[in-house]
Amino acid sequence: MDFTRILELLLYALPALITGAVAYYFFKTHTENEENRRQHLLKKDLQKESLPLRLQAYERLSLFLERISPNKLLLRVKPTSMDKDAYEVLLVQSIQQEMEHNLTQQIYVSENCWNVISTAKSATIQLIRKANLSEKTDTADKLREVILTDMMDKHAPSDTALSILKEEVRELWY
Repeated sequence: MDFTRILELLLYALPALITGAVAYYFFKTHTENEENRRQHLLKKDLQKESLPLRLQAYERLSLFLERISPNKLLLRVKPTSMDKDAYEVLLVQSIQQEMEHNLTQQIYVSENCWNVISTAKSATIQLIRKANLSEKTDTADKLREVILTDMMDKHAPSDTALSILKEEVRELWY
């Protein structure tokens, strides 16, 4: 074969190669767009189904935070005796039971949000234990009084966690 024959074949093949490349590019782009569209629709459908579950989890966790707030906890859980240590145990058990009841909700909230809720629980328990160690505390009723007095000066840990929880719910809408 001579050079002109090879050049002639290339000139005939070049338009076919260009057309093939353009067609490949368009089909590839079209396929990627269709896949992205399907993924978006699937995500949208899943979100439609999971949003009510997530909102229910946020509601339950906000109820949990309200229930472990020292002011509300002390009104709900009355001492069974005058023993301050027994009352501390009763309060801590009540908080632990509330937490165990809501453990499954962590799969619906962000890790940061769950960590804040766990920290609020721990901080509330620490607040109760610290009040029990106070020199002013000698009975269960005095323990209640010391905790309530401490709460007058500062915000409950659950209030801070509740603010973060509300912020995360707001982010769901935007």
